[in-house]
Amino acid sequence: MFVDITLAQLLLLGLGLLLFVEGLVYALFPKIVEQLLEALRDTPLEARRLIGLLSMLGGLALLWFLS
Repeated sequence: MFVDITLAQLLLLGLGLLLFVEGLVYALFPKIVEQLLEALRDTPLEARRLIGLLSMLGGLALLWFLS
């Protein structure tokens, strides 16, 4: 029972899931999001870049592992 899905549909599905989870976090925990943004503002630029790079590589590794 496999579903034939195109790459575009899969990307849109992933984007929709991302937006759902982001919206859920903002709706349920707005104060925590505000505190996280304040902490992010105090984090040095190079550390933010490293966090972003590691997140990107972790996501890519997860996608590679699942495919």
